[in-house]
Amino acid sequence: MTQTLFDAYFPLILWTSLGLLCFRFLPQTLPRLLGRSLYWVGIPIEILALARQTDFSQSIALPPFITFTALLLGLGVAVLCLKIIQRLAFLPMAAALTSPAIQGSFILAAVLGNTGFVGLAIAPAFIDHTYLNWIVFYSLTHNLIGTYGFGVFIASYFARETHQNHWWVQLRDVLTVPTLWTFLLGYLTRNIELPSSIESGLQASIGIVIPSAFLLTGMRLAQLRGWKSLKLAIIPAMLKVVVIPGLVGILTTLCLGLSGDRRLAMVLMSGMPSAFAGLIFAEEYNLERELVASCIVVSTILLLLVLPLWLFLFQ
Repeated sequence: MTQTLFDAYFPLILWTSLGLLCFRFLPQTLPRLLGRSLYWVGIPIEILALARQTDFSQSIALPPFITFTALLLGLGVAVLCLKIIQRLAFLPMAAALTSPAIQGSFILAAVLGNTGFVGLAIAPAFIDHTYLNWIVFYSLTHNLIGTYGFGVFIASYFARETHQNHWWVQLRDVLTVPTLWTFLLGYLTRNIELPSSIESGLQASIGIVIPSAFLLTGMRLAQLRGWKSLKLAIIPAMLKVVVIPGLVGILTTLCLGLSGDRRLAMVLMSGMPSAFAGLIFAEEYNLERELVASCIVVSTILLLLVLPLWLFLFQ
């Protein structure tokens, strides 16, 4: 387990640290430019490559259903937690959470998980190969419905004033997400052989996008205002890595009768750290970037602490 965690976290620590150290020597506009480039170009190309690699012939319905349920559960818990904190006016963080930009970032960080970069790197090491497709379909469903469905809708909603919000505005933003269209393109062309230069270029894009996302995280971490930013991130990080996967484990046991590796796969994937996509959405929709970056750090550290607990309880 130690070696698996090291292999998964070494590139994260390396590139994030590089972004953290180099930020002071870079233009102040670079983080936003990098974030928008990842949103419109980098991640869509990566999803195109992954869609062409995925074996859809072994499709199973239960993991996508659990993924969708976990997303709804996370959204409900995050909104409920926000409402409770706002009513407790004596808490220092209650005043900060009145800002729509911070509310949007809070929900994004608590709901969206890094099921791709970190999830697909860690979870397979603890799951029998028979159930690896459960992990793949969880990640795929989470990225398409969660990240580029729920995520875009939430970011778009909280990026606008209340009087400017209409359901068709959020629907338009979801339908114009480039990643959805590149996934569809990858799915439809997965049996078409492309020239080797294009195919190798698509695969190489994965090796560029992931370090770029880590670099962006490091740059945003360099702008954090000490403990204040990290303190606000503790609650959404706890929801993402501890509360939601714990509920998923309990509900899949009681309601679906799952056990063993199938249950563990769903718990691990639902408990991945806050997604880097949340930071990219914060850049694109001008939400609170510091909160998302802080949640990524706190939730990543928490994962290292709770992973042995999930293995003990749900394996």
